[in-house]
Amino acid sequence: MATTTNATTTHYPDDFKCPISLEIMSEPVILSSGHTFDRSSIQRWLDAGHRTCPISKLPLSDPPSLIPNHALRSLITSYTALNLSKPHQNRGNSETLISNLTSKSSSPEAKLFSIEQLCQLSKHDFELRKRLTESGAVAAVLGCISRKNYITLQEKALKLLLNLSLDDDNKVGLVAEGAICSIIAALSDGESADCRATAATVLTSLAVVEVNKATIGAYPFAIRGLVTLLKEGGGRERKEAATALYALCSFPDNRRRAVECGAVEISLISLNSGLERAVEVLGLLAKCKRGRDEMIRFNGCVKILINVLRNGNWRGVQYALMTLNSLCVSNEVICMEALKEGVFELCLRLRLICK
Repeated sequence: MATTTNATTTHYPDDFKCPISLEIMSEPVILSSGHTFDRSSIQRWLDAGHRTCPISKLPLSDPPSLIPNHALRSLITSYTALNLSKPHQNRGNSETLISNLTSKSSSPEAKLFSIEQLCQLSKHDFELRKRLTESGAVAAVLGCISRKNYITLQEKALKLLLNLSLDDDNKVGLVAEGAICSIIAALSDGESADCRATAATVLTSLAVVEVNKATIGAYPFAIRGLVTLLKEGGGRERKEAATALYALCSFPDNRRRAVECGAVEISLISLNSGLERAVEVLGLLAKCKRGRDEMIRFNGCVKILINVLRNGNWRGVQYALMTLNSLCVSNEVICMEALKEGVFELCLRLRLICK
């Protein structure tokens, strides 16, 4: 992505610049602390042995997780390509749409039209997202999410909320405005599979900020709703539920909550049925004793993890190794079972591949 060629003539928002290099980011990634950096810059930081966030100084997850910030990358690309006057041309129209959305007299159909248009416009317009959050529109969006028997309205409102959550400055503000209650309701009782999957995606986006992980996890039905969706949902729902659980369970208290909701058994069953993202959840749950105890009690746990070592992608292999290591260190019987299943030979083979 070429973003530097116009840098001398285009004024980029500060959010587009890497906090380390102070240059426009070409491959933005998110740390577990919630801050975004250019991949090359933060990788040099990690390669130097640092295990804290350069900005917040908070300790990073182990291993450090670099989540591609596709939304920001798309924003930078679009900002570079589009004429900077275009957002100003749309300003008058967007103000009308916001007014229609927030008006108590607007019909559901009028609100749906406004939300559809704002969803398209706000996807690549940072200033519009800022105006939406400052205009009181969030309450109206949450109201649309809570509307029953309006499937399309709920779906579009959740997607607009997802757009608003793209910016780090909005993530804490949305939680403060009560977004979690509406999201959890949609997660459990959404009018469609798309609603439920998008609700899980919004939770993942909000959980990028460390403080939100604790806040979301403290809601009684947040983690339980995700575990239920992982168990009962369709393909996309289960994938998004596992991603959200992974994001939330990097916070230690949420691991306990997830285990209490049955996340270990459901993650193992999901992993065994082909949802490889579930092994990432298991890798975090294995860090707490109750999580390990549940895995040890599950018949076939070692075989499922060994299967990931044999057939999984590289990220899945890493988390399967992490999980097996935690189990073997704490339980000799599991260690012997893993050896019997060929874990030592697999590790030797992986070591050769890494070389």
